[in-house]
Amino acid sequence: MGLMDRALGALGIVPPMAEQRSLEDPSFRLSDNPEALLQILGALDKNNSLPQVSIEAALQVPAVMCIVAFLSRTLAALPLHTFKAGDNGERVKDPAAQLLSFAPNEEETSFAWRQYHWQQVFTGGRGCSWIERDGRGKPVAIWPMDPGLTTVIRRNGRKIYKFDGRDYAATDVIDTPFMPKRDRLGSYSPIVKCNKAISLAIAMGDFAGGFFASGGVPPLALEGPLPSGPDAFRRAQSDIQRAIDLAKKSGAPFFGMPVGHTLKPIGVEPGKGQMVEARLFQIQEMGRIWQMPPVFVGDLSKGTFSNTEQQDLQLVKHNVGQWAKAFEDEVTLKLYGWRGPSRRVKHNLDGLQRGAFKDRIEALARAILTGQLMPDEARALENRPPDPNGHGNKLYVQQATVPLGTVAGPGHNGGPPIADDTNKEGTDGAEQTDD
Repeated sequence: MGLMDRALGALGIVPPMAEQRSLEDPSFRLSDNPEALLQILGALDKNNSLPQVSIEAALQVPAVMCIVAFLSRTLAALPLHTFKAGDNGERVKDPAAQLLSFAPNEEETSFAWRQYHWQQVFTGGRGCSWIERDGRGKPVAIWPMDPGLTTVIRRNGRKIYKFDGRDYAATDVIDTPFMPKRDRLGSYSPIVKCNKAISLAIAMGDFAGGFFASGGVPPLALEGPLPSGPDAFRRAQSDIQRAIDLAKKSGAPFFGMPVGHTLKPIGVEPGKGQMVEARLFQIQEMGRIWQMPPVFVGDLSKGTFSNTEQQDLQLVKHNVGQWAKAFEDEVTLKLYGWRGPSRRVKHNLDGLQRGAFKDRIEALARAILTGQLMPDEARALENRPPDPNGHGNKLYVQQATVPLGTVAGPGHNGGPPIADDTNKEGTDGAEQTDD
């Protein structure tokens, strides 16, 4: 038996027969068979690879759960209104608008439906719902579809959705892909495409959990005279492990070791391995995948009063606003057609200020005083009734703002402006003289 076999045998590891014969062969050299060397060192062990990533596994990462929950709830909570087509279209409440703003079907609310829709977009990469129509083609309900059980094909040049044993035309399906593929049938999932970054976050979480679950004791190596034979080695290993467990349970500051033996840690401790910094970087990586500002992923390591407010604007302009636009156009197309639709569906992004009462009221007051909103319109935005005196349906503007040089002086009662008096008399009527 060779030196390598004896070392493996002492650890209780028995190589496969093919490897045993190779090691016993006098002409065998590890340099001639690097794969055998990697197998002996464990580099080809599948257990050492990063954990597999699925949607369920990815949602165990706090940053991923935070992003998916935040974006889906935020987009579902936005007010969704329907307006007449045109630049200054009035808000309407037709049956289709009721499906969007109140309840798409008899089983769930608009918020629940849209939250599920966006959860599928930000995890599996696609959200789908089919539109139920009556005999005249009018929408009567909207039902969510499971994207994992939906197949998108092209038949005679037309896109068809196959779900639950039925075929649905693309004109009857509200489809929001995270990122469409080149064939425009499939879509990319952010979790699948960025699985290595998420898998690394899972692995670091598992490592931290295992380290602290062991009471902060890292893997240890026993140095000293090794017992002869695998059975004796296992007994010694069991005795040492029992001593460590008893010391942890009893709270003893130390435990005895056999004479001539020492324990030394193996691997890198979390602090020396910069695990905190690495996990913080993984949070930032998760934010990049879904284009989330760091403050909304719980990363305040570089947050200040000023840049936190700017990140709030960035979220609306470059993330929420874009997804809202994609959903608005898709719903308008599928509910009202593509040839001169009579209605337009729009989110009210002002709904994001629902909790900022002071800012919201100040903005409405400014809009009223500058003639942009009538008081009744501002009251309607706050779900308040119109002015009972009937004065709220007019535009108002502050009179004090007038062109420069047209302000009448005292006693003129709105007459022509007072000319600039350049005589040499002072304010007391005395003649002014030069010094």
